[in-house]
Amino acid sequence: MKQLLAIVLMLVLSSFTFGYTSASKHLDEKDDWYKSDEAKTLAGNLLSWQAPEGGWPKNIDTGAAPYKGDPPTLHSTFDNGATTFELRYLAKMYDATKDAKYKEAFEKGLDLILKAQYENGGWPQYYPLGKDYSHYITFNDGAMARLMFFLRDVAKDDATFGFVAPEKRSACRTAWDKGVECILKCQVKEDGKLTVWCAQHDEKTLEPRPARTFEPISLSGSESVGIVHVLMNVENPSPEVIAAVDGAVAWFDKVKIPGIKVEDRKQEGTPKGFERFVVKDPSAPPMWARFYEIGTNKPIFSDRDSVIKYDLSEIGVERRTGYKWLGYWPANLIAKEYPEWKAKHAKPVEKD
Repeated sequence: MKQLLAIVLMLVLSSFTFGYTSASKHLDEKDDWYKSDEAKTLAGNLLSWQAPEGGWPKNIDTGAAPYKGDPPTLHSTFDNGATTFELRYLAKMYDATKDAKYKEAFEKGLDLILKAQYENGGWPQYYPLGKDYSHYITFNDGAMARLMFFLRDVAKDDATFGFVAPEKRSACRTAWDKGVECILKCQVKEDGKLTVWCAQHDEKTLEPRPARTFEPISLSGSESVGIVHVLMNVENPSPEVIAAVDGAVAWFDKVKIPGIKVEDRKQEGTPKGFERFVVKDPSAPPMWARFYEIGTNKPIFSDRDSVIKYDLSEIGVERRTGYKWLGYWPANLIAKEYPEWKAKHAKPVEKD
């Protein structure tokens, strides 16, 4: 199970740092540590931030200090590492102390996750549902992948989650399977070939959907990596799962951008104190765009006016420097993870 937890943390931390909170930092302590005053203080802080429906807000280190506001104003989300890290930590606390309040809070959060799953297997970004793009199936920032790895661990890890009722653990296994089916159905095809995923998909039609004004309908060079990690962790993968992984990796290889690198140079008077440039460098490893235009596979960029541009320099400095448009997200997948997975699941050669 430590390997599975490492994968979950990697999904968050390899590309996005905002999920790295006090709870996530203390998920691999020795058993006795969770009985310490430090651990209990952290847990108490987490409990104070739990929203009435069972989840936690995002972009807040919920273990650093207690919440002093009005609990009904808290809203549960699965974005940016929220909720799953708190639940993992509380499970560790209950395992160590057998204090019922940790179990009750954990079960409330688990129930929320199971309830929030759409019948087609996807998850929204918030639950209860919001009225904006957050009600779409949310692959963005690893949200759905993170939920799925959490549920899989609850179903399989007897050491940490053995206290969860058998029927709930069975429900977690079912939710994982439904999530896999949703992923397979959402995968975009171009000219009959499997590619990857958009960061959001319609919760009814499963079609790609936009999010914020600068996050257009597209093929994701970032979020799709986490989705592939989910599929690569399916036990006894079906031909459909294998084909989905093969298609995604082939697409990643097809759209890589060689010979460039991104440089941030200090510049006074800009929103973040620096300017960002894409420069040519024949020796640089390939990069990938966060967004690719469906149909052309061209990297696309956008300001808050939602106008599509094909060069990073064509959007304003605020968005140019305030978002990660280019990165190395699939690099390790292509170089190491996929070859190892493929070797494990390759069909044996039939002898004449």
